[in-house]
Amino acid sequence: MSTLVIVESPTKARTIRNFLPSTYRVEASMGHVRDLPSSAEEIPEAVKGEKWAQLGVNVEADFEPLYVIPKDKKKIVKELKDALKDATELILATDEDREGESISWHLLQILKPKVPIKRMVFHEITREAIRDALTHCRDIDNRVVQAQETRRILDRLVGYTLSPLLWKKIAWGLSAGRVQSVAVRLLVRRERERRAFRQGSYWDLKAFLEKGKISFDAKLVTVGNVKVANGSDFDENTGQIIAGRRVLLLNEQQARALLSRIQNKPWTVTNLEERPVTRKPSPPFTTSTLQQEANRKLRLGARETMRIAQGLYERGFITYMRTDSVHLSEQAIEAARSCVQELYGSEYLSPQPRKYTTKSKGAQEAHEAIRPAGSTFRTPQQTGLDGIDFRLYDLIWKRTVASQMADSRQTHVTVLTQVEDAGFRSSGKRIDFPGFLRAYVEGSDDPNAALEDQEVILPALKVGDKPNCKDLEAVGHETQPPARYTEASLVKMLESEGVGRPSTYASIIGTIVDRGYAKLIANALIPTFTAFAVTTLLETHFPDLVDTGFTSRMEQTLDEIATGEAKWLPYLQKFYTGETGLATQVKEQESHIDAKVARTVVLENLPAKVCIGKFGAYLESESEEGLVKASIPQDLTPADLDPEQVEFLLKQKTEGPEKLGLHPETGEPIYVLIGSYGPYVQLGEVSETNKKPKRASLPKGTDKDSVTLDMAVSLLTLPRLLGTHPETGAKVQANLGMYGPYVVHDQGKVGKDYRSIKPPDDVLTIGLDRALELLSQPKAARGRSKSATPLKELGAHPESGEPINVYDGRYGPYVKHGDINASLSKDESVENFTLQRALELLATKEAAGPKTSSKSKKSTKATAEKSETATKKTAAKKTTAKKTETAAKKTTAKKTATATTAKKTTK
Repeated sequence: MSTLVIVESPTKARTIRNFLPSTYRVEASMGHVRDLPSSAEEIPEAVKGEKWAQLGVNVEADFEPLYVIPKDKKKIVKELKDALKDATELILATDEDREGESISWHLLQILKPKVPIKRMVFHEITREAIRDALTHCRDIDNRVVQAQETRRILDRLVGYTLSPLLWKKIAWGLSAGRVQSVAVRLLVRRERERRAFRQGSYWDLKAFLEKGKISFDAKLVTVGNVKVANGSDFDENTGQIIAGRRVLLLNEQQARALLSRIQNKPWTVTNLEERPVTRKPSPPFTTSTLQQEANRKLRLGARETMRIAQGLYERGFITYMRTDSVHLSEQAIEAARSCVQELYGSEYLSPQPRKYTTKSKGAQEAHEAIRPAGSTFRTPQQTGLDGIDFRLYDLIWKRTVASQMADSRQTHVTVLTQVEDAGFRSSGKRIDFPGFLRAYVEGSDDPNAALEDQEVILPALKVGDKPNCKDLEAVGHETQPPARYTEASLVKMLESEGVGRPSTYASIIGTIVDRGYAKLIANALIPTFTAFAVTTLLETHFPDLVDTGFTSRMEQTLDEIATGEAKWLPYLQKFYTGETGLATQVKEQESHIDAKVARTVVLENLPAKVCIGKFGAYLESESEEGLVKASIPQDLTPADLDPEQVEFLLKQKTEGPEKLGLHPETGEPIYVLIGSYGPYVQLGEVSETNKKPKRASLPKGTDKDSVTLDMAVSLLTLPRLLGTHPETGAKVQANLGMYGPYVVHDQGKVGKDYRSIKPPDDVLTIGLDRALELLSQPKAARGRSKSATPLKELGAHPESGEPINVYDGRYGPYVKHGDINASLSKDESVENFTLQRALELLATKEAAGPKTSSKSKKSTKATAEKSETATKKTAAKKTTAKKTETAAKKTTAKKTATATTAKKTTK
């Protein structure tokens, strides 16, 4: 007698096997085993001729979805069916959320088991939790399945109906999404605000006072009982003081005159106020708050945070990481309170257990907050974790433990001082009892350092005291535009507006960046010109779809479907096929949308139009010679494009590049130009005999106007040969790359070893000795494969000498050598895996060659372009040269592209 247990991932399967008797067989479904068609080739022959087949949903037959088993899942399905043949019982143990419930339902439809079926749910992977879940199995919740299916259909209808319209009117490969488009609009609106922003300037005074050898600061707040203007008094659209505000705006001359007038005059304390403040700890993490804090503290993106958290969950370190709930179980509260008692003492324990409740009506995922797993919490040091896994677990542990700690008691102190008719204010903060701040301070990595930062100590003062003024200075200020969204602040905004679900935010933000709607620069999400064009089109012709209120109400309806309060079919009919439904709107609006207008981005006060083309954004302007077009550098954002830059780009196109001078050795002219990837220098002109002149990008942060002839000559020498490595005899070079300046030890077929060059080192002056010193230092990790800790180190490759290690991957353990990865078979254990076996797998993988482009892990855009090219070539073989373009467009836009590109839309 045996029981088959099916979970989603191999990692989870390996962990759960340890907690079940030997009669239980645990297998992984690798996520969803069935879905709507993702490409034209997945559509079954029986329905390929149907007009709705490309959509994957038969809207005329009660929105019946067309489910198929993807090509890469057929082997998994076969293995699960084979495993089921030997089982006397089937337990579906996928995640507890909507996606997990849906996966279980699809498995049931595919496997058609003839043995008893149970649905097992748990929110942590510990021996106790798994054994308990086995005794409390239930049936599949069909209402939750229906809600997930409705959401999937709704997202498909939005994406596959609007995306082809964007291809026709703006550019190939664009996508629209139910939540994605709303998120992009938020970014665009913020960027519009930044563009409309007008800077204001103001001055004030800052005093450095002293009393009893304790120094403190004071800021000017009034002159003659009139409030001195600060940043909050300015209108962002005019740069002037907001109408009706009675404030005194000081300029530099007035501020310095005031400073001279009150210099060396006596200061007097006129008022002192102490206000006790009690702070309570934040609730434990939900999905969205974890993403926000991990972004603020650890600089992790939402996708990376969820990937790491998924691994921690599947290995039994934390509870389920997709949850809207802040609730803690009694077991968790007791575990947290035990940690507080043992590590900090009873005085730091909250008098009563803190019980948090979720305010959001839509909270519907797992039933508990994200916390350390188990009935006792392992401290971060006890886990054996390291690197980013350790840091994220540490964050979760601290937040959970702090939630059961005592309040922090503080005293806020405000002191007003007067000198002549000028009033100054000093603010202080005294921590009377740190409470939960001993364990966790929101927004800081180091609790002890943060605790010190919380305090601003003022001397013991009383009204009438006369502190000494040690220094007085005039300070100029400029108002700042609204801050761009970070991943953390965008997640917070989406959640506060009720748009989407926390479990989808990571994929939404990832899609926005992958599809070219935003760039992630210095932790800020900056919308592109394409984002402006798409948002404008949707705002103009489909305003509801990018309205946060409308999208929030859609989420509420989907939640109501999950609880049985709303019916799914009438909702889909009204949304899509009703009189004002999406399909009707698209048919009506398509003829009204002028493609030329849709491709034009309207930005005020520019002497040229900004248009979206096949290769990105470009400027378009009428001149005496006719229409002039000039590419816009990819790193230039809509908010930063000004008339001066427009003029330079157009002038470069019409009059040629700016000449710096002649190369001292060759006599060729050297030019400064701006291209798609930013400014660069070029040696000589493009001609028939010199089609690719020598070029060199400017170092990051270098302005084109600051480039001298000597600097240009030095840049054109890159890559610089510094010498040979004393151990290998291979060359060592310095150069500029995508990620900045670097040195490289180039050993040919053996490989290249890179190290970044950081200030004060300079790529143009660094020598061999310093380069060798950098190359001897440990390599900084970039990306998952380099930062991951190997499960097992097997040794060096007999030919290359490079290490061969076994890592834990998304689909189970794999062996890695250089750029080659090979998966271990299911019956191979990591413990018994040998170097010889690794060499066999790697040789087989290398002989098989690279994967096809359809399975490539390249960017979405590159995949879409390859798909389009392949389709055109196929069509070209079947048609005449004259019909090639037409055939390719029909094939791509109507079949392959609809399925391949629009599927990338997010929920």
